[in-house]
Amino acid sequence: MNRPISSANDGQTATRKLAVHTITTKPLGLAEAVAEYSRRGVGGISVWLDAIAGMPISEARRVISDGGLKVPALVRGGFFCDPDPEVRRQRVDQNRRLIETANELGAEMLVLVVGATPGVALDRQRGWVAQGVSAMMGEAKASGVRVAIEPLHPMYAADRSCLNRLGDARAMCEQINDPMLGVAVDVYHVWWDPDLPAELARLGAQGSIFAYHLCDWRVPTRDMLNDRALMGDGCIDLVTITRSVRAAGFDGWDEVEIFSDDHWREDQRTFLDRIVERYQSLQARVSG
Repeated sequence: MNRPISSANDGQTATRKLAVHTITTKPLGLAEAVAEYSRRGVGGISVWLDAIAGMPISEARRVISDGGLKVPALVRGGFFCDPDPEVRRQRVDQNRRLIETANELGAEMLVLVVGATPGVALDRQRGWVAQGVSAMMGEAKASGVRVAIEPLHPMYAADRSCLNRLGDARAMCEQINDPMLGVAVDVYHVWWDPDLPAELARLGAQGSIFAYHLCDWRVPTRDMLNDRALMGDGCIDLVTITRSVRAAGFDGWDEVEIFSDDHWREDQRTFLDRIVERYQSLQARVSG
């Protein structure tokens, strides 16, 4: 396991391109999250739908704008897989509405978790995903909101995502062939892939890396969903992967996305301080 990443020596590494997902600090309401992120120099907030549930989108946008933050992404759409054609049609309509929501919020992109249905051949489900994503791209073009497919770790292949490698997501993008469609690279889901360096280079050459998500893989992992680690507390080679993402030409947001029952029980302000410290240290090591 990696040793914890300590804070950078000068403590002054820029956080201008650091964004934090609202799910990372789940106990904080949107206004609290905006205030605490902004206070620490975090530049962006990627908004999960539960963080704005019941709130007018115009109000959410005002709160974020008043805090001086940008919105890299609205999270999450997708879930196209179901044997019932009518259910699949309804889910496409839901995703079209989410594109509108992202546009109203001022989000740069909508992130997709494509879904999966247990017991159905993965190839068949990938066909459903291709149809569903293709059907929503007109709204994406009209609004200027990009769409990012996020492949998930194979442990989710049965019921969350039939796309499990960067190569799967790249192939889907190539099939649909739309410049508004790309890939969200989450280290938690792709760090294990022996093809990762080559796939990052291919995606970079196509300009298809739209997002980069940071966290770490705890050893042992105690829960398949809610046991992600803070950067430096796990086994992922974040320095090498980040360098590869940079070499591929990605210069967008570094988004910290951590699902963790342990961290949600912490004081969220202290947790944010640690996120910023670890991010600063990672950036220093990547540049060193």
